[in-house]
Amino acid sequence: MKWMRARLNGQELFGTLDGDALLVFEGELFGEPRPTGQHLPLADLQWLTPCRPGKMLALWNNFRAAAEKNGWAVPAEPLYFVKTPNSYAAHGQAIAAPPSEVGRVAYEGELAVVIGRQARGITAEQARAHIFGYACANDLTAIELLNRDPAFPQWTRAKGFDGFGVFGPVIETDFDAASASVRTIVGGRERQHYPLADMIFPPHELVARLSQDMTLEPGDVILCGTSLGVLPMKPGTEVAVEIDGIGRLVNTFG
Repeated sequence: MKWMRARLNGQELFGTLDGDALLVFEGELFGEPRPTGQHLPLADLQWLTPCRPGKMLALWNNFRAAAEKNGWAVPAEPLYFVKTPNSYAAHGQAIAAPPSEVGRVAYEGELAVVIGRQARGITAEQARAHIFGYACANDLTAIELLNRDPAFPQWTRAKGFDGFGVFGPVIETDFDAASASVRTIVGGRERQHYPLADMIFPPHELVARLSQDMTLEPGDVILCGTSLGVLPMKPGTEVAVEIDGIGRLVNTFG
């Protein structure tokens, strides 16, 4: 099922994607939601992020092809950072460019994992029961700012500008990452196309390992990292992240 959230006349709604309409549900997304029978045309709705994460954890150096090309060692454990709630952005939302002194901003097409049940100290085998579903993501990065100060890589600032954590448009609950690929289309040109099977730490292992460090709560999001093809964008550029079986996440930068 493809779950989504939207706004209509100031009211927030959630439910499942049904063709070109939203089948509205009531209750709690991560509880026992119930269909109301109401169908609303997507054309009348404003897309929202498909859930409200308490935290978003994002991976660095999690694809073998990128590690090999860049001369990075394969990590022994997941390397990750936190993206702040102000950075969350939805499908169709325009992403404001930061001030010019920040420098260039790059796209990163990624797979997002959405937690559905609280996870603390679980195994990879147990992780399947704690994953609600998957979404597309664009992990924007201020690439010049990141290492501007040689004494301190600025991960939080470079990744935390408003709108720099785009995910959606839906959460797909029936998805096999091992057989899917990520495509990133920038200004109408394909810039990334890589298999998710190339991940160093696949989703179930990521959830298990991160749950050893901190409790993962329903709605939390894990971005699985990106592979080759990351480049800076010009203001006014449309970026689309497509993942087989999930959908197409589209935003305009700047």
